[in-house]
Amino acid sequence: MAKIHPLSGFPEWLPQQRIVELEIQDEIRRRFELYGFAPLETRSVEPLSVLVAKGETDKEIYVVDRLAAGTASPERDADRRLGLHYDLTVPFARYVVQHYNELDFPFKRYQIQRGWRGERPQEGRYREFVQADIDVIDRDRLALSFDAEMVRLLHETLAALPIPPVTIAINNRKITEGYLRGLDVADVIPAMRILDKLDKIGADGVRRMLDAEALTGAQVSAALELVTIAPGGREVIGRVEELGVRHALLDDGLAELAFVMDELSTLPAGAAVANMAIVRGFDYYTGSVYEGSMRGHEDLGAVCSGGRYENLAAGARVRLPGVGVSIGVSRIVGRLFARDLVPTPRKTPTEVLVLVPEERLRWRAQEVTHALRERGIPTEMWHEPSTLNKQLRYADNKGIPYAWLPGRGDDEGDLVRDMVSGDQGAGDPSAWLPATDRATARSRARVRAEERG
Repeated sequence: MAKIHPLSGFPEWLPQQRIVELEIQDEIRRRFELYGFAPLETRSVEPLSVLVAKGETDKEIYVVDRLAAGTASPERDADRRLGLHYDLTVPFARYVVQHYNELDFPFKRYQIQRGWRGERPQEGRYREFVQADIDVIDRDRLALSFDAEMVRLLHETLAALPIPPVTIAINNRKITEGYLRGLDVADVIPAMRILDKLDKIGADGVRRMLDAEALTGAQVSAALELVTIAPGGREVIGRVEELGVRHALLDDGLAELAFVMDELSTLPAGAAVANMAIVRGFDYYTGSVYEGSMRGHEDLGAVCSGGRYENLAAGARVRLPGVGVSIGVSRIVGRLFARDLVPTPRKTPTEVLVLVPEERLRWRAQEVTHALRERGIPTEMWHEPSTLNKQLRYADNKGIPYAWLPGRGDDEGDLVRDMVSGDQGAGDPSAWLPATDRATARSRARVRAEERG
């Protein structure tokens, strides 16, 4: 048999890892819905003309093609004009325009879905990955309060996950753009993209790239003064003003950032900070921008990001401004697994293995299995009569916390073995419940509901 090699950048988790990923997705979903965001799933492909128009992403797009006999056909040519989406915001904007008459505004949605980017794989950067996005979009004008709500929801969601604390850095692209215009920089967009690389290439690298864009030495030095201001609270706004650059767009950005920081003043200290080095590379961001990193794991890069856009939904009958954020689910779980940051989970959601020690007890094993499943307890029944040691070894290897031995009759009732402690006790399938510390997260929620009656 030929050796099978993994495809770099396309992670395939083991069952116990997939259980962790799903529990994280469940918690994210629950938090999003607490804030009134409705679920949505969009198609995997979009026209290439749409995908390449939203920033420097054209070299990262996977193009759709079909293996087909014969020469080119109109259908195949049409496929070649499609690409797999690299994020969920662009498909969302298209969806809103397409279903405009069927939606209620402001429209709040979340998506937990896959994306694809043809970039060089490394830890935290995959070619196929799962993102969890929330966006809110409105007609003509979107209230600035949503910019703050995004950060609060991000904080509450990430704080509920089994990960290190996340610091969310906030800026406003109007500040960066207005500041550069105040410096009389001729072409601000390329300069903004370069400033966004500060954490990757350092101040010297940024200086060299800005020099290549024909900025004067004074302009480069002033731009670096802005992005190297130490992150902090509302006082960062005053430090920007002290730099002495003036422009109306800069003033608007500082006012918006002040509003957002004031709205978030009740968050724990350090949960959200103003950071002038956060610019974001996508051209469609026009106001607030966000990036979050796990403390102690800053080398991983941003585990969440997003921002406000005023003109993303091109083709709509009215302007549709929005604000959204994305959580990098695959990036987070990949770091959890690589660094053993989560306890070793079970390899299966099964909570009970019903044993079949001999053929004449199969009927009882089936009754027990059915009764437990009817009560929502994940249960397996051993497939054929065999030695108890073999069946118990299976339960132990997979981390199944309980083994159920059917009784032989009225004079011998069922027994339930705790596979962790080795203790045994009588079991009644109509009333028995697993201990909450043995169940998965989803099981614990169900058990608590049952205990409340």
